[in-house]
Amino acid sequence: MKLINIGFGNMISAGRLIAIVSPDSAPIKRMVQEARERGVLIDASYGRRTRAVLVMDNDHLVLSALQPETVANRLEDEKDTGEEEDE
Repeated sequence: MKLINIGFGNMISAGRLIAIVSPDSAPIKRMVQEARERGVLIDASYGRRTRAVLVMDNDHLVLSALQPETVANRLEDEKDTGEEEDE
């Protein structure tokens, strides 16, 4: 299982991540509000401004204070490291 650091020492499973999106659009804001109401929202932003919403395969949403590009780069770095270890 590969883990990705999403800021402040919080980690998520790379295999369960579906999408990394910006929280600025109205549809994403609705998704976050609905997830909060359903109790499947995980706020890992530590009170900071949310800059990325991570959509997981089990319908959970994770809020992160990192930029989506930063999380994506960490995911790519994790994949590169994993391929080298397999060889």
